[in-house]
Amino acid sequence: MIKRPRTDFWQVGIVPLALRDVDATALSAVRSRITWLPDAGRWRYLADPFGLVRGDALHVFVEAFDYRVKRAHIERHEFALADLHWRGRSTALDLPFHLSYPQVLEHGGQTWMVPESFQAGEVALYRATDASLDRWERHGQLLAGPVADASLIEHGGRWWMFYTLVGPQARDQRELHVAHAPALTGPWTPLAGNPVRVARDGARPAGRPFVAHDGVLTLPVQDCAAGYGSATRLLRFPLLTPERVVIEAGTERLTGDLASTTHTAGLHTLTGCGAFTLIDVKRIDRSRGKQWLDFKRRLRRLTGG
Repeated sequence: MIKRPRTDFWQVGIVPLALRDVDATALSAVRSRITWLPDAGRWRYLADPFGLVRGDALHVFVEAFDYRVKRAHIERHEFALADLHWRGRSTALDLPFHLSYPQVLEHGGQTWMVPESFQAGEVALYRATDASLDRWERHGQLLAGPVADASLIEHGGRWWMFYTLVGPQARDQRELHVAHAPALTGPWTPLAGNPVRVARDGARPAGRPFVAHDGVLTLPVQDCAAGYGSATRLLRFPLLTPERVVIEAGTERLTGDLASTTHTAGLHTLTGCGAFTLIDVKRIDRSRGKQWLDFKRRLRRLTGG
């Protein structure tokens, strides 16, 4: 018997808690108050949420993946800040290669995006060119290489980038690398001691770094010990300099079942946005429709259709 394929589908939610207040107990307590983004449609999903508050709106940027082409672009979903009423969606960034993990931030009077674009062999910085947040221009390259899930923060007078590298034996799920720079635009220098952590249960970045209540720099990371994106946990950095890194690994796992009754197989993004935390949760589909979908995609590629 042919083994049924495994297909992951992600759903993005807005949790009414600041990231510094999120733990397993708090997430479970507000499960009924989570606002979920609209369904993406058949053979599609939304994942990797990052957000900005602008005026009376919460803007949620996500990876919008389509299994029919095995590629994603970046979508922007707008919500009324007062009641989280969904106002609509638009395409923010669409390029000839896969895009995901659209970290957005404001700095120096400008709005910036650092999406994952490892298929292009780089980490690139994009700048919003108008107030709609739907037009972006490439500003320049920050790092070269097959970098995944680059997560940036300004802390202690320097800029820091946490990231992983795509490679054999699921390298991207078990290695954490760090780079630093005097400014957002660089130049960026990887630490000589990279990777600073090798652990399948907590290395790949899973959201925007933040400063905890006690002042310690903290990074959400994926726990892939039970499979890709099965949970998130937190890494704390009581000491982070170009010469030395001290890491404390949290033991609490945040899982999909804490937030959802339908998508309980994983939770792999945890991003703060003011009074809200953005998450994504996963369900696994075992239908054979995915095999037919893959066959049709290969046929189109062979025939040029």
